Amino acid sequence: MYALGKSQTTYVTVVQVLTAAPAGVDVGTKKKLRLGTRKSVLALSQSNWVKKEIETHWPDVNVDLVKFTTKGDKILDVPLAKVGGKGLFVKEIEDALLRKDADIAVHSLKDVPAELPEGLEVTIFPDREDPRDALIARAGLRLEELPEGARVGTSSLRRIAQLKNARPDLEVASLRGNIDTRLRKLDDGQYDAIILAAAGLRRLGLEQRIIQFLEPEVMLPAVGQGALGIEFRSMDTEVKRILTSIHHEETSICVRAERAFLFRLEGGCQVPIGAFARLNGEILELEGMVGNEAGTNIIRMKKQGTANQPEALGTNLGEEVLAAGGAEILRGVYGAN
Repeated sequence: MYALGKSQTTYVTVVQVLTAAPAGVDVGTKKKLRLGTRKSVLALSQSNWVKKEIETHWPDVNVDLVKFTTKGDKILDVPLAKVGGKGLFVKEIEDALLRKDADIAVHSLKDVPAELPEGLEVTIFPDREDPRDALIARAGLRLEELPEGARVGTSSLRRIAQLKNARPDLEVASLRGNIDTRLRKLDDGQYDAIILAAAGLRRLGLEQRIIQFLEPEVMLPAVGQGALGIEFRSMDTEVKRILTSIHHEETSICVRAERAFLFRLEGGCQVPIGAFARLNGEILELEGMVGNEAGTNIIRMKKQGTANQPEALGTNLGEEVLAAGGAEILRGVYGAN
């Protein structure tokens, strides 16, 4: 589903015809939508893309960005896994939605907990960007070429577990900050290599920094990685009709399966859980993993289902992973944090 060079706007011409002016939307007056977003360069880039798409499909809608600072943005000197709690990058924006200080929110879906506050939903998913992780290295070396003891930066427990499993000889060190900060720390010599989401680099025009795309077979992505999730109040049916113009059904099917897997494992975005779904016709394949931070115990399983029941597939795979030892691994992770 992900192809290099693919634009998120490849499906626009198809949906324009479908959403010109649905019944119930007053096109005679300008409607304003307040879009809640974080202040990072990546978050603003994603939110401005959504703003542009909405206004292209709906010339009588103006989208204004409302910027928020989240708990995850404020705590930069501690690995997120040590901070605890879920929704570190979304809670303040969700509170604004519930207070009606914002009408919609654009999130990196991998940051959104599987369980949402009552009254809110994330059911609109634009076309997914590249879901893979990416390796950036100062010496231009691939993962398998890094020398023994090379220092690799990441704060994701999911990446740490899989990295230590693949290369236990590497030194894995905590890395926080926005993309520019992380790249600067690499360039300053604090790390030999770092791992970032390919989607963020591509959205910011930094794909040339990527030395190696880490395929899902090497490093299973985070749940929803590469996808955007648009959150809004469940009762706002008019807002949902407007947002439908940027919805991508194949992405929706895949990420719904992944998020159902995460929900069954009762995991947040800061636990060593990964999942990735692929759709082939009407057959949906989901692969999921859970591991300990040391990378010495990783359970990784696949399961197939039908495209019309993605949540059932995610739940069933979650049950199998838990029964195979995932529950014990997660108890250890939660106990350590």
